[in-house]
Amino acid sequence: MAEHRQQEQQQQRTSGDPRGILQEKGPSKQQVLAVVAGVPIGGFFLLLSGLTLTVTLIGLALTAPLFVICSPVLVPAALTIALAVAGFLTSGAFGITALSSLSWIINYLRRSGHMPEHLEQAKRRVQETTGQMGQKARETGQKA
Repeated sequence: MAEHRQQEQQQQRTSGDPRGILQEKGPSKQQVLAVVAGVPIGGFFLLLSGLTLTVTLIGLALTAPLFVICSPVLVPAALTIALAVAGFLTSGAFGITALSSLSWIINYLRRSGHMPEHLEQAKRRVQETTGQMGQKARETGQKA
């Protein structure tokens, strides 16, 4: 059946029948629907972007003299705010990196089932130091 259909299409192509060409090279229904839906939406967003650009240029033209007059105050203020925002974002990025690294290490150790020897020694040292600090805190509390 499929061979018969292929032979018909081959004959239509060689005989110059336009139905064979259209069936083979025409757009699918999904492509037509995508174009029908996409063109108005794309046009709307293009109009919106042009309108936004126009309003931005008008606003800049109206406020430019004010920026020139107030620039001795605005430039340092803008730099200070930009540096503060950059500092907060950097701090957050470092914090997230540290937390994800610690989380990865903990999960790795849980999966491996045992801690390496140097981590065991470090764990013991932390416990000993905590105990010593607690003892010193009690002694200091009793003296006072």
